[in-house]
Amino acid sequence: MAYSMIVTEERGQVGLIRINRPKALNALNHDVMTEICQALEEFDERQEIGSIVLTGDERAFAAGADIKEMVESNPVEMLERETIELWDRVAVIKKPIIAAVSGWCLGGGNELAMTCDMIVASENAKFGQPEINLGVIPGAGGTQRLTRAVGKAVAMEMVLNNRHLTASEALGLGLINRVVPTERCLEEALELGAEIAARAPLALRIGKQMVNQAFETSLKEGIADERRSFYLLFSSEDQKEGMRAFSEKREPDWKGR
Repeated sequence: MAYSMIVTEERGQVGLIRINRPKALNALNHDVMTEICQALEEFDERQEIGSIVLTGDERAFAAGADIKEMVESNPVEMLERETIELWDRVAVIKKPIIAAVSGWCLGGGNELAMTCDMIVASENAKFGQPEINLGVIPGAGGTQRLTRAVGKAVAMEMVLNNRHLTASEALGLGLINRVVPTERCLEEALELGAEIAARAPLALRIGKQMVNQAFETSLKEGIADERRSFYLLFSSEDQKEGMRAFSEKREPDWKGR
């Protein structure tokens, strides 16, 4: 598929999506988010792709939503446009998504990064939810995912007083996975993606589902679902191959079935 707002590539088993609006610091409007979702869904359906990396450029992962698109909107127009619902399409992608974040990661950009499964950040990354400066609040999961990631006190300060987190602060609070030199950020994310893509596909899919479900269910319900999923994987060829390969001291040959 041809895209105008993003660029896609394949790096072995890793699908790469770059947001490509450098003059707007990769601000997210309806068209950008639609193309991101379409590319994610395309990679998600491709059997040879095992993981996906989403990135911007060294100045900005995404510096927020495109305010010009919203400034004169009323509630009905916002509802009918369904731009915010596009973040929900990202959240249901089955394959692991890694955000490679450099520079500004604000507002909708931070919400997009948090919708991914892991975040590799460069030393110059800055995370924030500055919607309070515009007279609104985060609307694409910012108050909810952020609070679960960094805790109530820090989330309150970010949402109510526009506090930005440095990469090292974000790492210490558990918002991101690792901090790397800016020039290495994308390559580190791609290497992580390649390592993950080499794992058993069915186990990856179910493992991602179970970790995400931990935020939605009680501990008792979550453990019960985890146990059922664990038993379910014993019906797969990959379980047999993985355990036989371990016993035979060789690398497994995953089939994804």
